[in-house]
Amino acid sequence: MFQGMLITNDENGYRSQLQTLDDSYLADGDVRVKIDYSTLNYKDALAVTGKSPIIRQFPLIAGVDFAGTVIESQHPRYQTGDAVVLNGWGVGEKTSGGLAQEARVSGDWLLPLPALLTTRQAMAVGTAGYTAMLAINALEQHGIMPASGPILVTGANGGVGHFAISFLAKLGYHVIAATGRTDQAEHLRALGAKEILDRETLNAPGKPLGKMRWAAAIDSLGSHTLANVCAGLQYGGVVAACGLAQGMDFPATVAPFILRGVTLVGIDSVMAPFEKRQAAWQRLANLIDDDLLAQTTAEIGLSDVIEMAPRLLAGEIRGRLVVDVNR
Repeated sequence: MFQGMLITNDENGYRSQLQTLDDSYLADGDVRVKIDYSTLNYKDALAVTGKSPIIRQFPLIAGVDFAGTVIESQHPRYQTGDAVVLNGWGVGEKTSGGLAQEARVSGDWLLPLPALLTTRQAMAVGTAGYTAMLAINALEQHGIMPASGPILVTGANGGVGHFAISFLAKLGYHVIAATGRTDQAEHLRALGAKEILDRETLNAPGKPLGKMRWAAAIDSLGSHTLANVCAGLQYGGVVAACGLAQGMDFPATVAPFILRGVTLVGIDSVMAPFEKRQAAWQRLANLIDDDLLAQTTAEIGLSDVIEMAPRLLAGEIRGRLVVDVNR
């Protein structure tokens, strides 16, 4: 028996409840994990509150990521006692996830926890930091280096934006942070941003081509912002697109691609193959700023999730929420 955040949707309506559960609520899989920490991120908050149809089947345990220790394994890569981390693969959406004290999943979905990280640190980084590192790796694989020129990061106050700025700055890049919360400029500069750009200059319809301002970009917004980011890229520039906070549409023209040789790279953190995941986690483990992580992370218990989820959606929470599933 274990504690878990169970989501149900039946004749009694949509409900999220912290319950004592048995093994029948665990997913199919060849590895069982004792979870130490999970997170409460935006997608989890949507699932817990029912504000968006995140959950695809019911009943289901919420939580899109977790870190913990293997307690049973029939997978050749893992043995009892191994520390592991999981992001994506539909966990917490299509199959029971990490807002619980235990999980059972396919071993192919797990990743050995880098030796430099604790399970708590892994969840303080979470999907946001892992996605930011995937994006940076993609930019570099397409030839972007610190000498290439400035790197624009949109959604700078979001989770991906925070980590992208910090990682890029540590790697020697000149970072331009685009945000709608210009009152947070000093915080963004503390992360490593050299310039602050008001997102209002990017989030409305713009010209097919603009002044060449940045060598590359990491965009988590989509829509008009992504179109304007592409229009402002230098010749041969690269943008890594990893989100749709502004919208799923892409109201752009082909001009940046055929006149400036711009490359648009899609970043998928959910189904990324093992090798990409491992490379991202191993690299970010060496770039984590422990002091910064402590400043931008708050810890809550599993029993606090239902109360905190609507506050997260309302924008009342800044930074990461790590969930200690054992309290």
